[in-house]
Amino acid sequence: MADNVTSLFRSTTAHSPSMAALTRESDGAGPVDFCIPCNPYFPTPAMFEDMAGRLRDIITYYPSSADTITAELCGLLRLPPQCVAMGNGSTELITWIDHLLVRESLAVPVPTFGRWTDQPMETGKRVDMFPLQEAGGFALDLAQYAEFIRARGTRVAVICNPNNPDGGFLHKHAVVQFMDAMADLDLVVIDESFLEFADAENEPSVVQEAMLRPNVIVLRSLGKNFGLHGIRFGYLVANPALAGRVRSMLPKWNLNSFAEHVVFMLKEHGAEYAQSLHQVRRDRMDMSGQLSSLPGLTVYPSQGNFLFVRLPVGAEGTVVRDRMLTEHRILVRECGNKIGSSSRFLRLVVRPQVDVRRLVSGLEQVLYGTSRRGTAVPEQAPGTGYSSGTAAVDRLVSRTNGAGVRGLAAQAAGAGVPGLAAAPSAGTGMPLPAAASAPAVGAGGGMPVPAAASVVTGGGAGVPGVPQPVAQPVPQQVPQPVPQQVPQPVPQQVPQPVPQQVPAPVPQPVPRQAVPQPVPMPAPAQPLAPVAQAPMPATAFPAPAAAQMSPQMPPPAGPTPPGVPARGGLTAAQVRGTDGLSMAPATGWQGPQSWPNPAGMDQVG
Repeated sequence: MADNVTSLFRSTTAHSPSMAALTRESDGAGPVDFCIPCNPYFPTPAMFEDMAGRLRDIITYYPSSADTITAELCGLLRLPPQCVAMGNGSTELITWIDHLLVRESLAVPVPTFGRWTDQPMETGKRVDMFPLQEAGGFALDLAQYAEFIRARGTRVAVICNPNNPDGGFLHKHAVVQFMDAMADLDLVVIDESFLEFADAENEPSVVQEAMLRPNVIVLRSLGKNFGLHGIRFGYLVANPALAGRVRSMLPKWNLNSFAEHVVFMLKEHGAEYAQSLHQVRRDRMDMSGQLSSLPGLTVYPSQGNFLFVRLPVGAEGTVVRDRMLTEHRILVRECGNKIGSSSRFLRLVVRPQVDVRRLVSGLEQVLYGTSRRGTAVPEQAPGTGYSSGTAAVDRLVSRTNGAGVRGLAAQAAGAGVPGLAAAPSAGTGMPLPAAASAPAVGAGGGMPVPAAASVVTGGGAGVPGVPQPVAQPVPQQVPQPVPQQVPQPVPQQVPQPVPQQVPAPVPQPVPRQAVPQPVPMPAPAQPLAPVAQAPMPATAFPAPAAAQMSPQMPPPAGPTPPGVPARGGLTAAQVRGTDGLSMAPATGWQGPQSWPNPAGMDQVG
């Protein structure tokens, strides 16, 4: 396997090779998996034996209809079937939410689950990415997020609770306040895929509140909670109109026979399931303590079944990942290809203590060597080796909120006000600190975003395959040192690059794109404040009244056709620099009334 590790990670379109691919490369024995966030205690061995004994019938015959399987699940969860839609994994449901309910734009904090950023961009929507600050422990300040949404005029908002990959948690009352404040949006999605592993609150789910609101969807996972990623099943909860709209688009047999068999088994194994969640929570505390003892390793608080860790200074995530796999047969999730993250971060799944001891021992040897007198993993030199995914491009996209190279160049060209970029035009990102004020390496734990000049001229962080529309104004920027730009008045710089960016946008064949663009929103007086540690009161949210919506931002005229950038944004293929085609001990429960509540929070032991 050692000779093929690099090619395995390079050749996959996912963040890591599949377990099947890794098993084939290692002659039938896969590694210890700290990558895929799966419940290691469920199903029980007896349940696996039962499925194995019925394998022939399960895979020979068609499953029942999705309505039949959904009705059984709703009986266990005490939810009305008309408010539930089951999908072939949460990814299928995210896809349909995007196609049916996201018209122009979607806001999401980053880093987060990649489908919430990639899926809307693949259909040409504008994705407004709200960066979670490392200095604040990646905590999401809902009041600031709401202000960001209002400033951008975003029509759909997403919250992952707990968030993936950091495990950040929001209390129920704060999420409900946010939903109320965003009552005028087209849609609010609360992704609770990992909520059943949380123990910070007895009843953290907002599924009951979602069913009463016209614009809220709650997304839940079954594969992660039940330890069965391969079956591919999950569900959403919403008011009957929203849930029915999604359900009407799903194929009659979108759920397979394995999913049906597991759902119908659950009523006999509720106690074992609740016990498995309790054990994962205990293991999470133990694993966090063991990892925190490693010098220089930062472990962030988590309510998921995984831990987000920052490697010591000098350690490069792809090297750590490869050496852990080849030398110790341990698979970890390196997060360099997550927007808003870098290769200094790993996401490590919670596993039993015997596996955690093996993980800690392997990290000690890879990071410090046997003597622990210094790092054994030097930082990779620029231009040598490789980095997983598109970390440099992702940081560029994060900084410009989907506007890509053109947005960053426009910021640098219009930076007449010290520390602030020019006001955005339609389709560009929310004003963020100019490239000249980017923090130095090490200040935030990651690589700073490259200046616009180096991006446009191919200085190592450009986007392959994306048109370079600002090649002409670059020579005007290069000879001017940064200190000389600060005192210059705004009128001397703003008019120069603007006329040269007119022919630059991606071809827009749709007639709707010919409508005059809205007047750019004014730039805020100051950058967003640091993430607050305490929950914000309800009055801190911007009012959802029409007066809060900018009169300069008219409502979208209709859905954006697939593949057409919304308001001058970039498609996912352009962001990634591809053509879109290349791979860049219980007795069982007696009835459904004993099943855990929809959040799965019943405690055992």
